[in-house]
Amino acid sequence: MDEADFKTLLARLPVSWWETDADSGRVRSGGGAFTDEHTAHRFLEALSAEAGGLPTARRGDSARPGEGARPGDGARPGDGAPSGDGAPSSDGAPSGVGPRRTRFEGRTFDVTWSARGGDAGRRGSRGVAVEVGGGAPAGAGAYASFADLSPAAMFVRDAAGCYVWANHAYAHLYGTTRDRMVGRHLGEFDAPDDAARFLALDDEVLTGGHSLRHTLTYRRPDGSPGHAAGYRFPVSWGALRCVAGTYVDVSEYIHALEGRRRAEEDLRALRDHSGLPCVRLSADGVVGEASAAAAELLRLRPGDLVGSPADAFLAETPERAALHAAWGELTTGRRRNAQSSAVLVDGDRRLRRVWVHLSVVNRTRGRDAGVWAVVTRLGLSHEPHPALTPAQVRILALLAAGYDNAGVAAALRLSRQTVDYHLARLRRLLGAATRPALVARAYVLGILSPHSWPPRSTTAAHPLSPA
Repeated sequence: MDEADFKTLLARLPVSWWETDADSGRVRSGGGAFTDEHTAHRFLEALSAEAGGLPTARRGDSARPGEGARPGDGARPGDGAPSGDGAPSSDGAPSGVGPRRTRFEGRTFDVTWSARGGDAGRRGSRGVAVEVGGGAPAGAGAYASFADLSPAAMFVRDAAGCYVWANHAYAHLYGTTRDRMVGRHLGEFDAPDDAARFLALDDEVLTGGHSLRHTLTYRRPDGSPGHAAGYRFPVSWGALRCVAGTYVDVSEYIHALEGRRRAEEDLRALRDHSGLPCVRLSADGVVGEASAAAAELLRLRPGDLVGSPADAFLAETPERAALHAAWGELTTGRRRNAQSSAVLVDGDRRLRRVWVHLSVVNRTRGRDAGVWAVVTRLGLSHEPHPALTPAQVRILALLAAGYDNAGVAAALRLSRQTVDYHLARLRRLLGAATRPALVARAYVLGILSPHSWPPRSTTAAHPLSPA
């Protein structure tokens, strides 16, 4: 077996090997005990700090590609390094150390190393550390390395409620560091009621022996409520039976949902108590929501109005085509809002001219995009009047403006006989015997606009307004 094959074999075993060169500062290491080179070199620094002579790469030197990186920082307090003495060699490195046991980040290793002999260029050390059982949870080092910088908050507590491990994200929830949390009781960080509740959850997990998914609330350092969602589950941490948890802080999400709920309640109150007839229409024109005023306007029960197509309440008038054209622009995104007149047909088959404001509402969670239609002005309710020709509507507008028969004939370039014919027909159609009665009926029936002077038909006086 050549050197490459041997190193490949060690890469699959729970061992760590190294070779150091004191002159060049290069470090070569390998093995499967550590998941990354940074952790392996912190292990070597811990050995060097305790033994006082194990050569490692000097700070500022860089390792050859593929041969490891320089150590990032020293061993953590309490992680430990080998105990015992080795006889130092002339260059400060122990000449040879037999197997001895050391702990590093909660894991136990049997370590053997010696000085590298030979010429000056071979000074340094070589060694091997073999991970052994008896105190470290299986995979705890790998788990901690993976979870240390995870954005999810993670912790491990013993049955008494003391933290044995926590990552940075979990400590951040409490406005502290993980080094200040480990070894301390959760009651030092949570209010008494919260601490009792969390201990009860821990006990439920340990007693049942299964994972538990839930959402919990806690008190942030600034006193505001926090919310987290995740799992807690039983784990073996060395000789301890502990509870581990992984959570995602959903406080902002919960606050956004609460803000949306309050906004919807305000909108619902405005819709129901403002007295404005308003409906929410889906993109295909079906009523999804309706105010009580809208149901009253159409002389229907709210339950009969919701789910009905809006077209069923529109009379066959020129405004209908204009409203359909505006609707197409709204639902295809070319416009955001529009205003138009429309003639509604209520449950008693009576007509009423209204002015309506249409606004597009975007897609929200669980709801498709749609259009809010709000009636802003109401005409008078009336029986359907006979269809009039454009010439007859123009005659009514001229009569309302004070024109006599001769003036009407001149304005429309008609003969006096033709004007007399139209007036006689209008009296029959509208049930009015005199000119003033004709004008009054034209306004009551919504043929002429009450908001325009000189008098004009409602269709001409209220074209579709720009967005």
